[in-house]
Amino acid sequence: MKLKGKLSLKKLTKMVKKETIETIIVAFTDHYGRMVGKRFDAEFFLESAVQDGTHSCNYLLTTDMEMEPVEGYDFANWELGYGDFHLVPDLNTLRIADWLDKTALVICDVKDEKTHDWVNIAPRSILQQQLQSANDTGFQCFAASELEYYLFENNYRQAFEQHYHDLKPVGWYFEDYHILQGTRTEHFTAAARKHLKNSGVPVENSKGEWGLGQHELNVRYAEILEMADRHTVYKQCLKELADKMGLAVTFMAKYHEDRAGSSCHIHISLWKNGENAFAGDKAFGPIQGSDIFQWFLGGWIANAPDVMPFYAPTVNSYKRYVDASWAPTKLAWSYDNRTAGFRVVGKGKSLRIECRIPGADCNPYLAFAASLACGLDGIKNKIEPPKIFEGDVYAASDLPSVPQSLAEATHRFENSDFTKRVFGEAVVKHYSHHFKTEQNAYNKAVTDWERKRYFEQI
Repeated sequence: MKLKGKLSLKKLTKMVKKETIETIIVAFTDHYGRMVGKRFDAEFFLESAVQDGTHSCNYLLTTDMEMEPVEGYDFANWELGYGDFHLVPDLNTLRIADWLDKTALVICDVKDEKTHDWVNIAPRSILQQQLQSANDTGFQCFAASELEYYLFENNYRQAFEQHYHDLKPVGWYFEDYHILQGTRTEHFTAAARKHLKNSGVPVENSKGEWGLGQHELNVRYAEILEMADRHTVYKQCLKELADKMGLAVTFMAKYHEDRAGSSCHIHISLWKNGENAFAGDKAFGPIQGSDIFQWFLGGWIANAPDVMPFYAPTVNSYKRYVDASWAPTKLAWSYDNRTAGFRVVGKGKSLRIECRIPGADCNPYLAFAASLACGLDGIKNKIEPPKIFEGDVYAASDLPSVPQSLAEATHRFENSDFTKRVFGEAVVKHYSHHFKTEQNAYNKAVTDWERKRYFEQI
C-alpha cells in the first residue's frame, strides 16, 4: 500500500519540475537519534545525489551532544584525520516533509567510503544486521513504538535563556485521556497528526498523558526498519513544528523529578508465511501462544539487562525508573499489566510483546536492534521465560530490577558476552566509550541540586 506522502523517484521528479519541491533533506541519525545531514537543491539531488549519494565527516559518529570531537574512538579520530563516510539514500524512505515548505526528506544508510559496506557502528546498520538475522531464519518482524513527550508554552530559545527553569507546561492538571484539556492543545497536536500523515507516517491517535502537558501520539505499526524510520521522522516533525509555533517539546525520559517520565513502549511480533509466529495453542497463564512466543519472550527478558544502554542511553534515563510511576522497575512479564517491564497484549493474530523499559530518549534503531537481538537469541537457545507474574510488580521485592544507573548499565553492556556475540566487539567497544563519555560529562558537572543543597548548609 502506497502511503500518502511517500514518494517514488518518478513522482519526486515531477514535483521538482513543477517547483512544488525545491529542497531535499539527506540525513541519517547519530548516536543520540538526532537527524544530521545536508539540505540539497532538489534539481541537484536528482542530477547527482540520488545516484551517487553524498559525503559527511565521519566525526559525526564520535561527537558528544555539543558536537565536540571525543577522543578515544577507533572509528574516527584526529590521528586518522576525520575523513568522510558515504551517505547512500534509501529511496524507500523518500517522503514529503509536509511540515516544511516545499521540502522532501530521505534517510540514508551510512557506508564505508572504500569498501561500500555498511558502517557497522551506525545505528541504522546495527538494526539492519539484526533484521538480516531474523530474515535468515525465515522471520519477518513488525514493531511499533509509543512515544510520550511534554509540551511547553515557552519556545526553545526562551527555555535555553531561562536555563530550562520555570517552564510553563501547556496543561495545568493531569490530563490522562481528558478531551477538554487535549482540546486546548489541538492547534499543535492536530497539526502534528496532519503533517505526519502527509509525510508517509500514518497516525492512529493522540491523547493526553499522565503528566502536566504530557501527551502521546501513536503511529501505525510497520516492518521494524520502517517503524524506526517513522519514529525518527515523528520526532523531527514534532520538534520543528513546536519551534515553528513558538512552543517547545521534550522527549527527555524524566524532565522533572515531580513529573511522570516519558516512555517509548516497544511492541514486537514475528511473522512467518503471512502468519503471526507468536500465535499458538500452548497455555501460558491466560495466553495461548507458540514456542516461538515463549522463547522470544524468554530471551528478551533474560538479555535485557545486557542491552540496557540501548533502551536508556543517558544519565537522565535512569531517573524515570520509579515505583508506582508507570515506568517499569522490575524484570517480569504479565498479561495486560502496566506494572510489568514486559506486558503481553492481544491474542491470535494480534498477539505481541510490549517492552515498557525504553524511555522516550532512546535511539529507535538501537532500541529495536537490542529487542530483536534478545528475542532471536531466546529462539536460538530455547530460553524459557520466568513464570507469568500476577499482581503489582512494584510490590514484589524478590524480582530482579532494571539497572539503576548509566554507569552500571554500561559496565554490564561492555562486559557482556551476549552483546559482543550479537553486535560484534567493535560495536560494543564503540558504544561503551560513547556511554562512558555521557557519564563522565555528568560526573564533572555542578548541578542546581548541589547548589541548593550545599551552598549555605554545608
